[in-house]
Parts: sequence; C-alpha cells; structure tokens
Amino acid sequence: MKPLPILITLILPILTQAETPPALPLWEKGAPGSEARATEPEKAEGSNVCNIHNPTITPFVPAADKSTGTAVIICPGGGHSKLCLGHEGYALAEWFRDRGIAAFVLKYRLAREKGSTYTIQDHAMADTRRALRLVRSRAAEWQIKPDRIGIMGFSAGGELAAFAAMKSDAGQPGAADPIDQASSRPDFQALIYPGTSDLFSAEKGMPPVFIACGYSDRPDIAEGMARLYLKYKAAGVKAELHIYSGAGHGFGYRPDKTGAAAKWPERFTEWLTDSGFLGKK
Repeated sequence: MKPLPILITLILPILTQAETPPALPLWEKGAPGSEARATEPEKAEGSNVCNIHNPTITPFVPAADKSTGTAVIICPGGGHSKLCLGHEGYALAEWFRDRGIAAFVLKYRLAREKGSTYTIQDHAMADTRRALRLVRSRAAEWQIKPDRIGIMGFSAGGELAAFAAMKSDAGQPGAADPIDQASSRPDFQALIYPGTSDLFSAEKGMPPVFIACGYSDRPDIAEGMARLYLKYKAAGVKAELHIYSGAGHGFGYRPDKTGAAAKWPERFTEWLTDSGFLGKK
C-alpha cells in the first residue's frame, strides 16, 4: 500500500486539468487582425498563459436547477504580458459556479507581451466587448438573464473591466453576425486592484461598481481606488469600496487562504444581492 500516495499525487493534477471546461473562441474564424495566427498555440508556464492570438472564454456554468440567472465575465491580470489564470481565473470561476453564478474566464490578446503588435484599446478591449456580446447572445442557452451579465477584472484585467463599463454600445440590429447584434454593456462591474485608475472616468448612468484592493498596494491603486470611489459617488453611480489593511497587490482568490481579504468574493456576492443582481428581481 505504500505506493498509493504517489499514485494519488500523479492523478490529482490530471483530474484538476480535466475539470476545466473547454474554451470557446470569441470569433469563429479568428479575431479581427489575428486570423493568420489563430491556430498558433498558447504558451503556458504553471498557471500563467501568454501568446494568445485566438481569444476565448472558458464557461463555468451551473446546473439549470442551481442557476441564479446571474453571470460574470472574469478578466485575469498579468500586466498585459501574461494571464494569471490560477488565482485570478479558474479557481474563482469554480467558486461562482458552485454558488449558482455562471462565470466565464476571458483569455484576451496581450498588448505588452514581448514583440506584441496588439494594443489595449484596439485588441484587448475588442476581445472584452466581444465576450460580453457572446455571453448575452447565448443567455437563454446558459440560463442567464440578459440584464444580469457583469464583468470583473484583476489588475490589468481590471483596466479592461473599467473601460468596458465606460464605453459600450447597444449592438448592431442589422449585423450579419448575431453576436454583434447583442449589447456590449456590462450590467455591473467589479474592479479588483486595477491599474491606471487615473484613466478611469465616472459618468451618470454607468453600471454600479464593486471595488476591492489592498492597503499595501501601490499608491496609484490603494489611493487611486479611494479617489475612483469618490468619482462614482459624485456621478451618482452606486459604488462599494473595500480596502483590506492586511493585503497588497495580487491577492486574487485562493481557496486555502484565510483573513479578511480572502473573503472578498463573499462580500461581492452580498453586494450583488443588495444591488438586485442575485435573488428575486
């Protein structure tokens, strides 16, 4: 019986990998401007991934009898040079799915990867808005209410979430692609220690926002989130801010962690309920 622990050690990573649902390309024939590289393989190092030329979403959809009708698109961080799919992606998506919230982990094109020809506004944001349209276009199939689709981002991904809330459109009714007919507007936004907050604006009518960061993060984030909250308040946009005294940058979500910052997903679901995105509406 002594070899048993070794056998379990070898099998567990395989099981974990098998549990990740298959990814869905955002564009059937490749992302605009990246069609020629659509089949180029991604590069993985641990739970981090780069060399993304065929952007996708990975769906974590609860069973129909468990679904709350709420969905969130998750944009992992990584400085626009990689995607941290572990503590800022799949683990959290599983947590949401187990609580009846559909979660979709976005792999977007990276503007700051070495040698990249992509930009944040032209490519990463095109991927982000396309993800919102795609999920909304298939809302009925995934038991999602089309007015309960939000976006969440960490660090660099938080920038994408904020920009998506700042600029969106109602879709193109006459578009040949049915996905392009759907709105790109997120119904809510969650900004988890996002960068470049000085570029964020707040205007009346924007989606309500949940913000979380660490006291020991960079000043432009820890202090920037406090300023951003005041921007939203001045614009009349409902906002909730959590600054965790025992956290810095990149705390994400790790199931084995304890402490106040580790519990932020629970605070987020409470905020969803208070905001009318969970429960009866």
